[in-house]
Amino acid sequence: MDRDHPKVKFGKTGVLIINLGTPDSTSWWDIRKYLKQFLSDRRVIEVNPVIWQIILNLFILTFRPSKTAHAYKQIWLKETNESPLLHFTKNQSDKLRKKIGNEKTIVDFAMRYGNPSIKSRLNNLKEQGCENLIILPLYPQYAAATTATVCDEVYRSLMKMRWQPSLQIIPHYESEPLYINALVNSIEKKISEINWKPDLIVSSYHGIPKSYFEKGDPYHCYCHKTTRLMKEKFKKIEIQTTFQSRFGPQEWLTPYTDKTLENLPEKGIKNLLVICPGFASDCVETLEEINIQGRESFIDKGGENFDTVPCLNDNEDHINLFTKLINKFL
Repeated sequence: MDRDHPKVKFGKTGVLIINLGTPDSTSWWDIRKYLKQFLSDRRVIEVNPVIWQIILNLFILTFRPSKTAHAYKQIWLKETNESPLLHFTKNQSDKLRKKIGNEKTIVDFAMRYGNPSIKSRLNNLKEQGCENLIILPLYPQYAAATTATVCDEVYRSLMKMRWQPSLQIIPHYESEPLYINALVNSIEKKISEINWKPDLIVSSYHGIPKSYFEKGDPYHCYCHKTTRLMKEKFKKIEIQTTFQSRFGPQEWLTPYTDKTLENLPEKGIKNLLVICPGFASDCVETLEEINIQGRESFIDKGGENFDTVPCLNDNEDHINLFTKLINKFL
């Protein structure tokens, strides 16, 4: 009887870091597929789903993929034929594996939208004998449209498993000292590399509709908390919080990053540095929206010097932060 029993792998812990996601390529169809998955998420778009699906399929998914593809083509990594977000998330996973991975601990990564999917990576970890799962959503500041939807997808995947692993999800880390120190270190490093002094530092976070905030989403408060803690550590230059990437006609969190960049030169701010603390990896929002579009609008309105602080990406400070966050649960 025992000889016929299938071999069961067991006793391991799986660590899964999860980022937002990326299209598989810059083709119109791959962009459309990615946008459809992203914009069909009820956490992201909180309107009547029947009405929204009509708007999404008849209008948005007809016209928006071309614009989005143009943005991705400007930042796509030709050497590896992948998006920067995928590139850096892979590197983060690889470096974490070297620090904490062993025969009992398996480190991997997944994307909330696109590939590799959360479901595929959870199943893979389970097949390798992971009886315990530790999930790290790569969003420092909690929002329902980011951290919560990662949790939703993890739970949906586990619902289909007959033998479920135990589960631990690492919470938001907007005020973790190693995170704040890493951000300040990245600011100081960038300033040491440029030959001009910024008049102001703009700390730009991805926005959410104001209605989400009014319903109780704490994201706005967490963003301001991160900026406040950065300002307490770095007092040489003023830091101002703004919100980027708004979508649709409704009001989003203000002040808007794009409007701020346009208006700063007339207020005497000619030398500007922008940091995006809410993004764990450089992506289309930081490299195209800020460093290309934002730079252009600032200079066009009379600005003289503009630069961006790279996201923490796979630098040593960031990997040390992830290691500390994960070790609490190992």
